[in-house]
Amino acid sequence: MAITILIPSALQSYTGNQSEAQVHGATTVGEALQQLVETHPDLRKHLYNEQGKLRSFVNVYLGDEDTRYLQGLETPVKEGDTLMIVPSIAGGSPSVAESVALTNEEILRYSRHLILPDVAMEGQLKLKAAKVLCVGAGGLGSPLALYLAAAGVGTIGLVDFDVVDFTNLQRQVLYTTGDVGRPKLQVAKERLQSMNPNVDVRTYETRLTRENALEIFADYDIIVDGTDNFATRYLVNDACALLGKPNVYGSIFRFEGQASVFGAKDGPCYRCLYPEPPPPGLVPSCAEGGVLGVLPGVIGTIQAMETIKLILGKGEPLVGRLLLFNALKMQFRELKLRRNPNCPVCGENPIIRELIDYEEFCGVRGEEQAPTQAVEEITPAELKRRLDAGGDIFLLDVREPVEWNICHLGGATLIPMNTVPARMHELDSAREMVVYCRSGKRSAQIVAFLKAAGFRRVKNLQGGILQWSDEVDPTVPKY
Repeated sequence: MAITILIPSALQSYTGNQSEAQVHGATTVGEALQQLVETHPDLRKHLYNEQGKLRSFVNVYLGDEDTRYLQGLETPVKEGDTLMIVPSIAGGSPSVAESVALTNEEILRYSRHLILPDVAMEGQLKLKAAKVLCVGAGGLGSPLALYLAAAGVGTIGLVDFDVVDFTNLQRQVLYTTGDVGRPKLQVAKERLQSMNPNVDVRTYETRLTRENALEIFADYDIIVDGTDNFATRYLVNDACALLGKPNVYGSIFRFEGQASVFGAKDGPCYRCLYPEPPPPGLVPSCAEGGVLGVLPGVIGTIQAMETIKLILGKGEPLVGRLLLFNALKMQFRELKLRRNPNCPVCGENPIIRELIDYEEFCGVRGEEQAPTQAVEEITPAELKRRLDAGGDIFLLDVREPVEWNICHLGGATLIPMNTVPARMHELDSAREMVVYCRSGKRSAQIVAFLKAAGFRRVKNLQGGILQWSDEVDPTVPKY
């Protein structure tokens, strides 16, 4: 019998795509993890810092399927135990104003709520009086906003600044093909008010920043985090902590999701779980790593349920609990969370008393900023001209095999981004090289890496294969 270590999706590429690993003879959590990184050396830098300490954005849980507790590296383990590695990937009830009442139409509309003893007229009036802000109107925000509107939440705020794209339609159920190109919030408001004209939908078509977050949040009872990047996630958490508002959290990655309620009275915040973000590039965005279209529906619906429970003051919200969902196994796990007394934002002696620069705190991440400014680039048109003229250029594709199967440039060689360091010996440093990916972000990181390793004749393909499709060959599919 061995000790089993469950590997999250974000780290499975470093374990040969294994979801779990077995170690033998370890007597502590730390020994078990050391055996794991000895077997899979590429994991070490993601679990440990330069001083050999476990990184603060990585938590380790020990326990059975039903109850797991956060453990330190010195915690004893025995044969048959199961450890779970959980890296980061992103109350009360409002009072009912005396003037709030239900019309006859609303009584009919919400009749299935009204006959529930735990909701009834009092609960429905609480829903009508409630003000909920949804940060993000994408994969998580779509089912969330739809169910809040259907349930009769009186005021729903939406923060987003994007337009509807074809790639959104696979999972963002607020939108249809005819909406492509339109501002998301314009479409969302029309859809929600068409579903329930009794709901006041307020839109904020802007990027959430430290300059506007507190002002936007101030008028709402509950904040729901449907963001897709770490900078905004920490911003939402800190703003909620400073204002004393509950933060209904959800995040998704490929086939896995997380949900919790942070910032509730006496409960932990997001920083208690993850004091710092993972380094840029470890956790891909949905555009880079993919996401099962149904998954945000599951997690977004859970966020809606938690929000409604907070408004009603019923049930046991996910305060002090992190819910993990694995769609492939159709499995839910629950981890216990504790408030960190030394947390810099919600601890006993907080040091964060105002919002900070979150992009600097997290590094450049996700789709919002491209780390291409420091590397030399070549435009698709120039590359096409050079290739047509017979130029000897080595094309390096650093995407994943599943992306290669969708489309790739003729004559290119596939070496996925995470394997480039181990396969660098296959590259000829004397030969001119152009590196590309989907949009130019991952390839820019590899160009910078190769430059640091001594490669001099290497450039990044500006805009990646997407820009190639736009400017050179429209028959190349975009995804």
